Amino acid sequence: MLRTCPLCEAVCGLQLELDEQDRVVAARGDRDDPFSKGFICPKGASLGKLDEDPDLLRAPMIREGDSWREVGWDEAFEAVAAGLGGVFERHGREAVALYAGNPTAHTVAGGLYLPLLLRSLGTRNFFSASTADQMPKHVSAGFMFGDPLSIPVPDLDRTDYLLMLGANPLESNGSLCTAPDFPGRMKAIRERGGKVVVVDPRRTRTADRADEHLFIRPGTDPFLLFGIVHVLLAEDLTNITVPVGGLDELRAVATLFPPEVAASQTGVPAETITRIAREVAGAKTAAVYARIGTCTAEFGTLAQWLVDVINVLTGNVDRPGGVMFATPAIGRMRRSRPYRTGRWSSRVRGLPEANGELPVATLADEITTPGEGQVRAVVTVAGNPVLSAPSGDRIGRALSEVEFMVSVDRYLNETTRHANVVLPPPTTLQSPHYDFALLGFAVRNYARYSPPALPLEDGRPSEAEIMARLAMIALGQTGDPALADELVIGTTLQKAVATSGSPVEGRDVAELRAELRGNTGAELRLDMMLRLGPYGEWNGGTLSNGTAPQAPRLSLQTLLDNPHGIDLGPLQPQLEERLSTESRQIELAPQQLVDDVARLREYIARTQPEILLIGRRQLRSNNSWMHNVSTLVGGSNTCTLHIHPDDVDRLGLSDHAVVKSAAGEVIVPLEPTDAIMPGVVSLPHGWGHAKSTQAVASANAGVNANELTDDSRIDVLSGNAVFNGVPVTVSPATA
Repeated sequence: MLRTCPLCEAVCGLQLELDEQDRVVAARGDRDDPFSKGFICPKGASLGKLDEDPDLLRAPMIREGDSWREVGWDEAFEAVAAGLGGVFERHGREAVALYAGNPTAHTVAGGLYLPLLLRSLGTRNFFSASTADQMPKHVSAGFMFGDPLSIPVPDLDRTDYLLMLGANPLESNGSLCTAPDFPGRMKAIRERGGKVVVVDPRRTRTADRADEHLFIRPGTDPFLLFGIVHVLLAEDLTNITVPVGGLDELRAVATLFPPEVAASQTGVPAETITRIAREVAGAKTAAVYARIGTCTAEFGTLAQWLVDVINVLTGNVDRPGGVMFATPAIGRMRRSRPYRTGRWSSRVRGLPEANGELPVATLADEITTPGEGQVRAVVTVAGNPVLSAPSGDRIGRALSEVEFMVSVDRYLNETTRHANVVLPPPTTLQSPHYDFALLGFAVRNYARYSPPALPLEDGRPSEAEIMARLAMIALGQTGDPALADELVIGTTLQKAVATSGSPVEGRDVAELRAELRGNTGAELRLDMMLRLGPYGEWNGGTLSNGTAPQAPRLSLQTLLDNPHGIDLGPLQPQLEERLSTESRQIELAPQQLVDDVARLREYIARTQPEILLIGRRQLRSNNSWMHNVSTLVGGSNTCTLHIHPDDVDRLGLSDHAVVKSAAGEVIVPLEPTDAIMPGVVSLPHGWGHAKSTQAVASANAGVNANELTDDSRIDVLSGNAVFNGVPVTVSPATA
């Protein structure tokens, strides 16, 4: 049996062996997958264990006081209709908030039905894991390229020089850079004579495999990047090959950050910064890539901006071997309006929206602060913000106060324990899989679809049907959830036939609808999107850049006929198609970003704390939701505080320590290691299961690092939470 692994961003192909009871007895990498080529990590190898977890919810649950009752689906949906309807009637639609967790990016239901649910709820109170992870990259891409989803990724298979900051893909398997077997791709760079440089406060597994590792003080990445930009401009090392605006403005602001200033803030010597700038400029091809360590910091958007400024200045944007844009099989329309943020703001703190989202750092404020528009009901989908968001305990207390809460989730966890109704989706093997979001950031164009491997039990709705039913309840409607799919299909086709230049311009909608194939509404929609896409059956077989695709024209049937996946070829230059700025140029100095440099300058005058806390990723974990799989817990996948031995001695520590911040404190076991720089400590993300009903997770509870993070600290431009560079004190733990 063939499947795509849905447990991280690497989209690896799996080959599963099932026994007579439909249990997975073996999971191997699919060697015939043209993208992952047999690569597998411990999470994928444990896919069957996840589906067999005895703590997985198999039926809807309704909370009555402190106890839970298993109910049928009709009763559960009736309770949701009564609960949400009551809040709508008493307080209006803005009294509802929707939170979407990270797994929604890995499911068909999340990709297709989350937008429908949000529109149906009719609220602007939308929060997601994006503002605890990646929003700075979307905002910087929006201002530079005109579209927050136009994110160039490193062309790993052809680059000669890779500079990575705050990224640990040997643990994360890549992030906003879909690249199965990242270790093999890094090795290939070095074997062909290239160089890999990693900048990180920890000597991570990725840094160990690189040619060079540079320690850097947490949160100071923009200084290092500005130092590189300064050298490139001062020494005339630029090779700009794309249309740009704002070069003079960029030059003026870069003069404020010579390598000496950058060195004083980062701890990276000035001569090293100068050398790295010259190496990036002198490499035949080069790519600069930065991820979560730089996003989840005080100046996250500035860091992401400067990454692509360097890529532009050195001639490495939209160039093979540099950073390029993927062409996923599900195409996207060019933005017709200029990108902007702050179209509305949060009620309590006045924080601006970005990409239609409000910062999760203000979710608790919206629930606990009285007044018009106070959030009285919460809908969560595959999310656990009590563990994954800043000031997590405060969110937990806030959720206990809402009038109604419904969660679409596999587990009763630290967040869903506050819900009135929990609606569990089917298991992974009972669900279809297509990576709507992740293939937009792939380092090679590729498509693969996995239909459900096992049937649903009688009366068991799919996750898509659960989401569609919720959307209909929000609209006050009853009936077949398939009506929602038909509405989306009809609207999409009508727009497509009326759009100039569309592959189906002028065609008959009914005729197009009759051509669609699929066993469910979700499959019909996927078939439509594939046919309309750049490689689609309705698209004439020619890409927007004039080249012919290296595969059959796509439809759902094409993917079903190719269960190992289809290689759609290497990334191709397509900047002209992706640019959506008003000027039709890459904006090197967007005013919003230039204005924020003043805040970076103010940082220089601050008295710096003695110890800073950072997070860390773990290979056998994915945020908070995989700590109940016994085969993945233990070994290196434990909740300990990484600390340098010199700090252990200096602070008089033994085996445990009290870590305290402005937001809270935890007691945690120590793991001394010289892989972390002195003055920095690290806790992994997603632990703290002391209140969990999950047997394995509660037995290996760990501590919640987000009891230490402060929801008042955000990256101003994106609203992203600050998890790295948190000032803390560390002291001996008494008995």
